[in-house]
Amino acid sequence: MTDVLSHAKAAIARGSKSFALASRLFDAPTRDHAMLLYAWCRHTDDVIDGQVLGEGRNDDTRPPAERLAEVERLTELALAGTPEGDPAYHALARVVHETGMPPQYPRDLIHGFRIDMEERPFHTLEDTLTYCYHVAGCVGVMMAIVMGVDPKDRATLVRASDLGIAFQLNNIARDIIEDAMNSRRYIPDDWLANVGLTPTNFAFPAQRRQLFRLLIRLVDQAEDYELSARHGTPALRNRAAWAVLAAASIYGGIGRKLRKAGPEALESRMRTTMPEKLQAVSLAASQTLVRKRRWSGTHDRSGLWTMPDNA
Repeated sequence: MTDVLSHAKAAIARGSKSFALASRLFDAPTRDHAMLLYAWCRHTDDVIDGQVLGEGRNDDTRPPAERLAEVERLTELALAGTPEGDPAYHALARVVHETGMPPQYPRDLIHGFRIDMEERPFHTLEDTLTYCYHVAGCVGVMMAIVMGVDPKDRATLVRASDLGIAFQLNNIARDIIEDAMNSRRYIPDDWLANVGLTPTNFAFPAQRRQLFRLLIRLVDQAEDYELSARHGTPALRNRAAWAVLAAASIYGGIGRKLRKAGPEALESRMRTTMPEKLQAVSLAASQTLVRKRRWSGTHDRSGLWTMPDNA
């Protein structure tokens, strides 16, 4: 199992500097579990997208449906405690066994891959938020369980799902044009219609100002879910809360930078700098100390989309 953990550490070091930074704030057992979970998430995403650590292209020429079928089969073996194949599946088996993670949440992530593969339409915000849950919200839930949240503590898991949804909404806002160039669109039809855009013309350069109005709506939505997630941190241990609040500031900072940049934000990929990330970590340390006074677990989140109760 040491080789499995070494593989996971290498994956996170190369695949996500932000996640790697936030994970340093965990205690050692939590950090190991987080890295193991990340390894499986990263590997499966790469298999589906035909990439290497989220970039470029690999040499897998199989049809998407065949790649998805492989991910489903190997994930089910891992969930059953009999992993095969890439070390990432052995990593998932270990996380599930050691944390008591319900199998529904890894399955929910795979369902997100299916939504992308089948190119399902996004007619309303409900469709977009459902997608956000399946590709990121459920990861937030799995991370909460890794951090010691009882899998039966639905109230806290809902807040964890909210944070993942916030992250994904900011990702969608950041990548609108890049996604369009890859024939992907997550902005719902009714939002486009509200500003006079269509699924065929929304990414044209002449439409940037109208499209930026929708980017702002995405970032505003993300902030609503981020705030809700912060109200879940009193249920976490101190170091876990520190990591969550740091991640919230880092990823939320992307959306806030997009909004501040104006329509020019659509012309290049927005990133956070290392000084900005370190500032977020420092701010989160002070927030951790006062979180139980500042954010209440009973905060009203009515009006927000809620993850399914089927685990």
